[in-house]
Parts: sequence; C-alpha cells; structure tokens
Amino acid sequence: MINVTAANFETEVIQASMTTFVLVDFWAPWCGPCKVIGPMLEKLETEYAGRFKLVKIDSDQEQQLSQAFGIRSIPTCVLLHNGQPVDGFMGALPEGEIKAFLDKHLPAVEELESIEEEAEALDALAEGDVEGALAKLQLAVETDGENDDARFDLVKLLLQLDRDDDAKVAFAPVIAKSLAVRRLDSLNRWMQARDAQATVVNPEARAAELQAAITANKRDFEARYNLASMLWANNQFVPAMDELLEILMRDKSWNDELARKTYIAILDVIDPPKPKVAEGQVPPEDPTVATYRRRLSSVVLS
Repeated sequence: MINVTAANFETEVIQASMTTFVLVDFWAPWCGPCKVIGPMLEKLETEYAGRFKLVKIDSDQEQQLSQAFGIRSIPTCVLLHNGQPVDGFMGALPEGEIKAFLDKHLPAVEELESIEEEAEALDALAEGDVEGALAKLQLAVETDGENDDARFDLVKLLLQLDRDDDAKVAFAPVIAKSLAVRRLDSLNRWMQARDAQATVVNPEARAAELQAAITANKRDFEARYNLASMLWANNQFVPAMDELLEILMRDKSWNDELARKTYIAILDVIDPPKPKVAEGQVPPEDPTVATYRRRLSSVVLS
C-alpha cells in the first residue's frame, strides 16, 4: 500500500497502471467506514499477490485529486488501467463484494503467469537462448491456453527450428480460431506452404522450371506464386514478397487476391514481437517489415 499525493500521482498511479491494475482508495482520517475498509483492502492486496496495486489518497489533504476524480463521498475506490478509470465503488462494502468487484476486472492468475512466461521467453530469445525460450513458451501455453500471442510465438519458433510436426500439435487447438484471427491464419498458411514444399522431389529443378516459365511470360502468375510459396517455405521471406509484389503490380485481384493475402501473412510471420510501451506510444517497427508494408500500400493504392 502506498500513500499518494499530487507529487507522486503520475508515477505511482498513471504510470503504474500501464502495467498493472491500480486500485485508488480515497479516504480521510476522520472517516469511520474508511478505517473498516482500509485494512481489508490491504489484506486483499496481499492475498491477490500482484494482481493489483493498492494506493491511498487522503481526500482532505489532496483535494485537487479528489476533485479530478469527482469524489463526492468517502470511502470511494477507483480502479485504473492503462491510465484510465475502469470502474469503482463507494462505501465500506463487505469483503465478498469487493472480491467480486476485483475478480470482474482483474486478469486470472493463470493469465498473469502465462504473460510472464511469454515475456521471459522473448527475453531468452533476444539473448540467443533458443531452447530456454522454447521451454518458456511451451509453459506459457500450458498455463493459459487462451494466450494466442504465446501460442503464435511458440508455433513460429518450432517452424523456424524445422519441427513442423510439433508445430502442428501446438497449433491444433486454435485451428478453428485461425479462420477469424489473422495472425493465426498467417501461421496456418506458412505451414501449408511448408507442407507443399515437402512433397517436391527435386526442389532445385522445380525452382528452375518455375523461373523459366516466368522468364517466358511475366504474367504467368501461377508460376510466380508457386515460386513465392517455395521461397516462403524455405524461410526466404524477402524474395518471396518480391515475387508477390510482381503479381500485385500487374493484377491486384488475381485469384481472389491470393498474392496480397499471402504477402500479408508473410509480414505477420516475420514481424518480431513488440516490446510493451505506454498507452499512446508506438512500438518500434522492424525495418524490413516497415519497408515492405510501405511497398504493399504503394502498390495496392496505386
């Protein structure tokens, strides 16, 4: 529990709420109900073990903050996240009702643990510890099967390690969801391209055949798309997008916009995980991804 004033409000409340829920307890020393609910909130903060942060504001001493939140009576509690009020309640509610209020908004323990494992995995990957990252991502998905970001990173890493069978097993629980979630659909398209490539008996001869067909007819979109798929399957992402751009420059709508959809899928696959930033800020974008997004926009909008 932290006592907040105007001097530390920005740090202890607004900035803190960017990474966790913050419960603000507006109270005063003379307020009887405040003396009842205060210890209860402190107990719950300990019990919830990091799922929210409790801060207290003396309404008499910090009248400007009280006015900013429109406090009309005390005790009043306001829950903030991402710098904004989410919900609140007035009065010394029973412990059970406060728990119900918190549980309505706070992430579950499993979700928090999964997010933490995912973050540690990305740190390990940045440090070159591939096996450590793989173990962390697997644990993140096991802890919270609804963590699609962790599952995306897990399947992507398995594919990069040429462990396609393991990737399919990890992806299986979200196959149906992939029809509605673009990033998951992009992974599915990559796996399908890899499966198709695995059936090619002589990849070098096939690539030469496709290149010859393109040289003879630059509008042989079927050959150009098949070449792009081969390149994508072999992790040659930039050359694959270059081939798809050639199709888009000549016929944007070819084959129900297959070239555009595949191009976007490749961008999704190669786009590295973004670091978490404060609301309103834009995370840095990978230079290759940024360049090829601009090229796609230039072609599609021309």
